[in-house]
Amino acid sequence: MSEVFFNGVIIGDVENPADFVKRIKEQRRNSNVTTNLNVSYDKALNCVNILTEAGRARRPLIIVENGKSKLTKEIVEDLKKGAMTWKQLISNNIIEYLDAEEEESALIAFDDDELTEEHTHMEIIKTALFGSQSSLAPFAEHNSAGRVMLAAKMLTQGLGIYSTNFNLRLDSDVDMMHYPQRPIVDTVMYKNVKYDNHPVGQNIVIAVMTHEGYNIDDAIIFNKDSVELGLFRSTFFKPFNSEELRYAGGIKDKIEIPDKEVAGYRVEEDYAKLEEDGIIFPEAEIGDDDVLIGKTSPPRFLSGMEEFRVGVESRHESSVAVIKEKGTVDTVIITESEEGNKFVNIRVRQPRIPEIGDKFATRHGQKGVIGLLVPKTDMPFSSEGIVPDIIFSPHSIPSRMTVGQLIEVIGGKVGALQGRYIDGTAFTGESEFDLRKELHTLGFRENGSETLYDGKTGRMFQVKIFIGNIYYMRLKYMVANKYHMRTRGPVQLLTRQPTEGRAKEGGLRLGEMEKDVLVAHGSALLLKERFDSDKSIIPVCRKCGLIAYINQYRNKGVCSVCGDDAPVTFIEMSYAFKLLLDELKSLCIYPKLNVEYKD
Repeated sequence: MSEVFFNGVIIGDVENPADFVKRIKEQRRNSNVTTNLNVSYDKALNCVNILTEAGRARRPLIIVENGKSKLTKEIVEDLKKGAMTWKQLISNNIIEYLDAEEEESALIAFDDDELTEEHTHMEIIKTALFGSQSSLAPFAEHNSAGRVMLAAKMLTQGLGIYSTNFNLRLDSDVDMMHYPQRPIVDTVMYKNVKYDNHPVGQNIVIAVMTHEGYNIDDAIIFNKDSVELGLFRSTFFKPFNSEELRYAGGIKDKIEIPDKEVAGYRVEEDYAKLEEDGIIFPEAEIGDDDVLIGKTSPPRFLSGMEEFRVGVESRHESSVAVIKEKGTVDTVIITESEEGNKFVNIRVRQPRIPEIGDKFATRHGQKGVIGLLVPKTDMPFSSEGIVPDIIFSPHSIPSRMTVGQLIEVIGGKVGALQGRYIDGTAFTGESEFDLRKELHTLGFRENGSETLYDGKTGRMFQVKIFIGNIYYMRLKYMVANKYHMRTRGPVQLLTRQPTEGRAKEGGLRLGEMEKDVLVAHGSALLLKERFDSDKSIIPVCRKCGLIAYINQYRNKGVCSVCGDDAPVTFIEMSYAFKLLLDELKSLCIYPKLNVEYKD
């Protein structure tokens, strides 16, 4: 007996599950049940799953019966003429939709040549195996599956023009590439997603070779002159805003240049770039701690004598300022909020020139950061004077099995020389052998390698170097957004440890591995100093082992258990540990500290 589940709910059991599933599929093809239904038999769990619920991923496949496709040449001709529609293909049992559950029990062929009596379905087109993002990777059938999925993920992280009306928008933390290009090697999917309207990369010349150890692992070496000529240059936009809020009692915030009498007044230089209305002007160059919108607010709590204070001194400073950043004020918009309050929007732009540590990737999941920027004069060059923009490590290819990247380099080289676009669609694109043959007719070696010369010495390399054109993307992860340093700074009120995060000027954590490095170097004192961020000297009663306190007037130790004149000694400990002791006491646990003197 096999249990039957309908949308996850058990509804009964059947004696012959295989026959039961077969009969339901026949009923579906005869239109006696909805075509939205999928059914499958799970042998491992010995249960039948029937699903009709929304949210399932389903895909169309051609039905195969007795080893023959039901999509005949005559039907294809009718489709071309418009005599048959997609809905008719489904209603006439030529095509049906399968979900992930039912697909497990189906045997799907790629094309007519593979069909046997055992096959149940056939792909409409081979590339239907991939999703919309994966289909953007050229020659994906030559790469390992993990790299194709990684490439699909990274295509969403590339910088380009995300919107043509970006000047009218105030989106948070966006990047705009200055000169995005359409790839020389593309796929059929590029036309479907209208990629020409929003490309996210540039075509560059790549050489696959090692160079002075600066492209070890996934690092890449960049041509410094290419960067200075505008390669992968982008601009980062960040919005700031403030509103004149209204509070109970008729009091409200005020956007203005704060007076020196206001509580929390900054130094005078911070307000130097504000105009009379308290708002910074467009195209102003800003730096650390510069105020963009000057604002004062009424007292937070009206209690005690504060109610009777009048004038400027009763308000406090609540301006909007930049923290640890530089840039240029791009746009200033003064408007009203939905409540009718004055609302100020300011957008700051920062030029982002590729630098050491910035992240780049190909459409084959080969990601890496810049390891070195080399002047053009020191870069390798070909006999025709071609200097690569990027030097890529050859050791990144074998373990990742991204053969598709090597074919793209050859395809890009052919496309650049011929002045045409190359079709790299998986399974149906241009053949590798055709591209190599075409490259050979153009006067190059068919394997894409050339003789290069050392830029520093001018000597010829003894080996041939693989060089060609490829499409590279600059990803949104940049050093300028992530670098962080701290000496002294703010601490948390509760634990007295440094705050967390770059935005809060937080501390940098030392983990187990960082600790091991310092131990290996013999830097024990440095290690101790690093772990002293919340060092505290705490008085402890030697008699009962609980935390005591000192009466400063009488210069005596006082313990809550032992009373006055308790024997108190000072112990150095982390404040977080002292906090733990307090929390244990709140749970009625006696955390006794055994204090011993050692000679």
